[in-house]
Amino acid sequence: MAYPNALSAYRETRVRTASQGQLIIMLYDEAVKQLDHSIELLNLNQRGKPDPSRIEPINKALVKAQEIITELMVSLDFEQGGDIAKNLFSLYTWFNRELLEANLAKDVERIKAVRTMMNELRGAWQEVVAKTAAEHRGNPSSGINIAG
Repeated sequence: MAYPNALSAYRETRVRTASQGQLIIMLYDEAVKQLDHSIELLNLNQRGKPDPSRIEPINKALVKAQEIITELMVSLDFEQGGDIAKNLFSLYTWFNRELLEANLAKDVERIKAVRTMMNELRGAWQEVVAKTAAEHRGNPSSGINIAG
């Protein structure tokens, strides 16, 4: 079946041709998706405990979200980002700590709190990327900053 290969090729091309800002948004999108998945799986039964068959998928989704957050952490440029980069680093560190604790306790409220903040940050990045793209369209002589 060629469909899975075509989809994989499309995704790879999309990532390879994305701008740095678009890549950050893609990371946020995937983190939010994984957090949503873990929340969905963490539906509690009547005894207040998660279904034992869902423990491993919940763990995988939360670990994947943590890996994405860690990737966002290592991509920060402290020289150019200044206080914003430092604040994001602190926030990402908190996110990972909260998700670790939430995973251990299967605490859906902690996951929801991180998810809400991740989604808000994603929206802020979306605005920055859109504004930057509009500025580049308005000034075609401005080059691309390849310094990162």
